[in-house]
Amino acid sequence: MKMILIKGLAAGLLLCTGSVYAQTLDRWQIAPDGSIVWNVAGHLPHTDHIEMAGKKVALWLQYGVDSSGASTVTRTIVFPTYRLMPNKTETALMYTIQDNMLPRFFINNKLWKADIYNGGPTKPLPEKVRSIRHMGVTSIHSTLGNDQQIILKRAFFPSDNLPMALEQFVFINQGQQPATIEMESMQLERSPAESRSANGPLYFSARSIDAGRREVAPGDSVRFVMAYSVRRGTEQQPAVNVSRELAGRQARVAGILSLLRLETPDTLLNTAFAFAKIRATESIYLTKGGYLHGPGGLRYYAAIWANDQAEYVNPFFAFLGDSIALNSAMNAYRWFATYMNPDYKPIPSSIVAEGDGIWHGAKDRGDMAMIAYGASRYALAAGSADSARVLWPLIEWSLEYLRRQVNENGVVNSNSDELEGRFPAGKANLNTSALYYDALRSAVLLAKQLQVPARDYAQRADVLKKNINQFFGATVEGFDTYRYYEENKVLRAWIATPLTTGLFDRKEGTIAALFSPKLWTEDGLASQSGDRTFWDRSTLYALRGVFAAGETAKAMDKLEYYSRRRLLGEHVPYPVEAYPEGNQRHLSAESGLYCRIFTEGMFGMRPTGFNSFDCTPRLPEGWDHMALRNIHAFGKIFDLEVKRKDKGRLIVSANGKAYTIKEGETLPVILK
Repeated sequence: MKMILIKGLAAGLLLCTGSVYAQTLDRWQIAPDGSIVWNVAGHLPHTDHIEMAGKKVALWLQYGVDSSGASTVTRTIVFPTYRLMPNKTETALMYTIQDNMLPRFFINNKLWKADIYNGGPTKPLPEKVRSIRHMGVTSIHSTLGNDQQIILKRAFFPSDNLPMALEQFVFINQGQQPATIEMESMQLERSPAESRSANGPLYFSARSIDAGRREVAPGDSVRFVMAYSVRRGTEQQPAVNVSRELAGRQARVAGILSLLRLETPDTLLNTAFAFAKIRATESIYLTKGGYLHGPGGLRYYAAIWANDQAEYVNPFFAFLGDSIALNSAMNAYRWFATYMNPDYKPIPSSIVAEGDGIWHGAKDRGDMAMIAYGASRYALAAGSADSARVLWPLIEWSLEYLRRQVNENGVVNSNSDELEGRFPAGKANLNTSALYYDALRSAVLLAKQLQVPARDYAQRADVLKKNINQFFGATVEGFDTYRYYEENKVLRAWIATPLTTGLFDRKEGTIAALFSPKLWTEDGLASQSGDRTFWDRSTLYALRGVFAAGETAKAMDKLEYYSRRRLLGEHVPYPVEAYPEGNQRHLSAESGLYCRIFTEGMFGMRPTGFNSFDCTPRLPEGWDHMALRNIHAFGKIFDLEVKRKDKGRLIVSANGKAYTIKEGETLPVILK
């Protein structure tokens, strides 16, 4: 298969603002169809993990190739709406299937993978993995036997609608003689005690489909399937039509990819953006509480958080236009609104178990700032007055809660932050106040659209801007930037947040600190200077903020490096949560934050009304154009194009109208 070569460093040393990091050859390559492929050769053994999701199931795969070239796969299947007791965040039904739990396969009466079945003196039929591919479906292609005359193509994917994940085995005989290929029939069933089932009894099954013995002529093939599913009570097992299920999964992925397409001269960034859209949008589960976006990661399902959903991914969904995603966004805000109260006790950080419970274990993390920030941006960008009217009481309530938390220094008290005590946050942290500031700005604009009083939101924002600079502004480890909280003496990654909210007074020192060896590492930003822990979310905020601040060249340098590492490196193909915690799980909202680097950072789109936005494009040096196609936002479907006219001037086209602006200038766009 012909591969697309990506411009930039693929080997040797990569310079990163004063530090040098070893950069190995990319393990993965981008194929012409937009997938990524690992053509297996050397550098073994290697393992990785990826998560995929449908409306009723998540499939987590740990896959790899051992030192002999054979495949290794561990499948964990999660059923978010099939709950166990106690019915908490992490108690969705899940089962793990190892290779040695599969039915046995025979090729011309020889056992494939005989070693894992304790096959006695029988030698295993050799397997050589030739390639592994990702594009919404994970495929593993191998050859079997000493003569390598049998090709095995496996595909792993979740059902789009059913509580079922599927594993397809296609054996192709490329030899000159007929081959006999057999999969033994298997039916494995597990059922937790009914007293441990929150809505049971529950029955998990791993079963073979179309098992048996087949004679395969030269050039012909045979297909076998394993289905991993769950049923409740007297329900029937889901019927298996693997062709229909595969087509359904592919259609869902293609639908996501068709929306909000990034077009730039950089294939790496275009592809990373496309993959991030898949992960951000697939992880939405149909629960008894409606569609709920869930981060995943073998823990976070059928539940919502004030950061992951309200703050991170929902504002992105307002630009994407996927109907299920929009439904989940509104549903999340509605769920949070049910916890408003006249005493202004905080809304819980998380609503879990399909809406049956809450989690508020880290106290107030600044959750009301997260909700007000995300809901106000979402309401403007979604462009629906009806939806905005639903959200306005939640926004008003959250802003009033925050007003009541303003301390004697004029910034917001919160007894935790979104890192929930993993690192100190003091009594008032920078992140909460910066998000509150942005929410106030958006609320002024939203009130105007709804023709309702904006109270004193504009005045509050002006005062808060001064107080943030006065209270948090500080020289930290030699950089003129922000202290994260009053007693803070070392640099923190979340000094990036002000840049994303239009607070640029300390941008030079802040950007220098972010990209210094004190914070920038081979995996992006360390959470704190001197600590190896990293959370991608702060890196994604920083990249967006540096673009917004107009430092395009610096942002591009780090964006290219980060995107290559996440898409083509050793752990692919999405942004991750954290390390060492969680072993770099592909939590889905981080992928939404990646996409926002482009919509809000590179293209500089800031919602100002139901049919309007400010656009401050940052066209990188060496590019003559960039575009976002098929945007669904501000009540319209439109393209946004940026072209270089001549030195210092750009042509910006939106919804059929073209404007010439100076580089760095903000263009108010009204869509009609």
